[in-house]
Amino acid sequence: MTQQLTRDELVARLIRAGELEVSGDDPAEAATYFDTEKFRFHGPDGFESDFDGLNAYFAAVRDAFDDRSIRRGIMVAEGDYLACQTWIEGTFVREFTQSPSGPLPPNGERVVFDLINIFRFDNEGRLAEEWVRTDNRALLRQLTAKPS
Repeated sequence: MTQQLTRDELVARLIRAGELEVSGDDPAEAATYFDTEKFRFHGPDGFESDFDGLNAYFAAVRDAFDDRSIRRGIMVAEGDYLACQTWIEGTFVREFTQSPSGPLPPNGERVVFDLINIFRFDNEGRLAEEWVRTDNRALLRQLTAKPS
């Protein structure tokens, strides 16, 4: 059975899914927001992944950064697609194994992942596909900055 969710319902689901991935509080609940078998992630520089890969990435973020938060900016919805700005922040206190250039040691600094996302939802309101664009150069500059 398929269901049609409103724009506001899709936005709420997207926000909650992001909060759960960043916090790691309830992996079982987080999975309910995704088509875990068919989900595809399309990232910068041709990086491709599935749901398990997305979870592994967020586990690496949780391992490396303390005091994490996520917020969403401007959201544009068209049918089953939702595009938005996303900022994920945290204090870089342990090795980050998933940086664009490989594992990096912590620098103790506050880091902001500044993203542009496009999401596609399936007929059940689950995340089926995600495209992410970010300025990896700016991110790497933050990750490798020396504390003052």
